[in-house]
Amino acid sequence: MRNGTVTTFILLGLTDDPELQVLVFIFLFLTYTLSVTGNLTIITLTFVDPHLKTPMYFFLKNFSFLEISFISACIPRYLYSIATGDRVITYNACVIQVFFTDLCGVSEFFLLAAMSYDRYMAICKPLHYVTIMSSSVCRILVICCWMAGLCIIIPPLSLGLNLKFCDSNIIDHFGCDAFPLVKISCSDTWFMEWTVIICAVLTLNMTLTCVVLSYAYIIKTIFRFPSVQQRKKAFSTCSSHMTVVSITYGTCIFIYMNPTSKEKVTINKVVSLLISSISPTLNPFIYTLRNNQVKKAFEDSIKRIALLSIK
Repeated sequence: MRNGTVTTFILLGLTDDPELQVLVFIFLFLTYTLSVTGNLTIITLTFVDPHLKTPMYFFLKNFSFLEISFISACIPRYLYSIATGDRVITYNACVIQVFFTDLCGVSEFFLLAAMSYDRYMAICKPLHYVTIMSSSVCRILVICCWMAGLCIIIPPLSLGLNLKFCDSNIIDHFGCDAFPLVKISCSDTWFMEWTVIICAVLTLNMTLTCVVLSYAYIIKTIFRFPSVQQRKKAFSTCSSHMTVVSITYGTCIFIYMNPTSKEKVTINKVVSLLISSISPTLNPFIYTLRNNQVKKAFEDSIKRIALLSIK
């Protein structure tokens, strides 16, 4: 986004109605607080509880870190805008916001695919699981997720840095995003638009294929288990991840594949806001409420804190 005549942008947000802005602020503040608290709790538990020193929780810890980074890249700035009425964002701050939201968002998809592979190894190859999913392999997979996210966003971001803004600096969104920026650019944006769409579709297809294949083999293996108890236990270890995958992919597919959402800007903004706030808030609760090990680790930590406070 080449800095020609435009040095700042104005973010319109969701609404100009003062009463609605108050409601939006309260809603976003609560979801942001819950998201950061919930994900930080998961990160802390995986560090302090010895029962959570497994590949599954290593990936969960990194996923929680990504969720905190993603929501912190866009929501605090919008909260500040509502609270102060200052809708101006500098050119550099806008570029940084686009970079971090896209990097964290894309990396999340690859990490979800890596988590699916981990569940596949745990259920379909239990005898080789500890050997294959060693700590070094897990670290390499997480690094690869970050690098894949970086490689996906570099082409459209490089093109975006050359965009010119001549006539307007008003972004019809609550944060800096690719499509609203392209809309107000006076450059030829055809190639960049297709690059963004191709990168998005490529990310979704690559990661979703990995997820679907992993769970196809998982379900096939589970149905071969002789007892109902074994099947139930196997499904319970995957249920939280499957729920998060459904929410994440469902909302993103709605934005990129649904023509109506592209035509109706308001719907697109609301859905984007839900992705940025609701999904990171729900994920820690999904993993804690549906996972007995995490619940037990949380209860043990509370007991230890209570004992220390009594002493």
